[in-house]
Amino acid sequence: MLIIANTKGDLLRNEQIRASEVLVIGPHGEQVGVKSLKDALTLASYANLDLVLINPNGNPPVAKIMDYNKYRYERQKKAKEALKKQKANSFETKEFRLSPVIDVGDFETKLKNVKKYLEKGDKIKLSIRFKGRQLAHTELGREVLERFADRISDIATVEQAAKLDGRTMTMLLAPKK
Repeated sequence: MLIIANTKGDLLRNEQIRASEVLVIGPHGEQVGVKSLKDALTLASYANLDLVLINPNGNPPVAKIMDYNKYRYERQKKAKEALKKQKANSFETKEFRLSPVIDVGDFETKLKNVKKYLEKGDKIKLSIRFKGRQLAHTELGREVLERFADRISDIATVEQAAKLDGRTMTMLLAPKK
């Protein structure tokens, strides 16, 4: 049997193992002892299982008798579950841009969209970018942000109050627990 490449993360099994002697661990976790590779393969074939090299750097290398396909399936399932948990714990920050002269209809639409994301658990960053002479009336932008925060105060808390940074005023909202 010619093995060209071993896929990343896969363990050597059966005829792929090149060690002359291995420390064999039985299918139920019991230590069988140091056996020649041929004897270990015979033990595994009698049990209708695979001989899998667990620790190739050991002295002697450690091999376990197990169902390799079942082991791989369980490992993939655990990795998928860990990824799900990781995604569930990481909430995104969504940014919404408003205008200091925003119209009622646009305001209501943004409000509805922000509520949707807050209910999912995401944080919201509201920003207003002042253009030209609007910069002289930053209080208009602050009023828009505060009005926005008041309207959704039932489902969100202000994590960072309205703050002017250059031409942009930002406010950070977080969902209530």
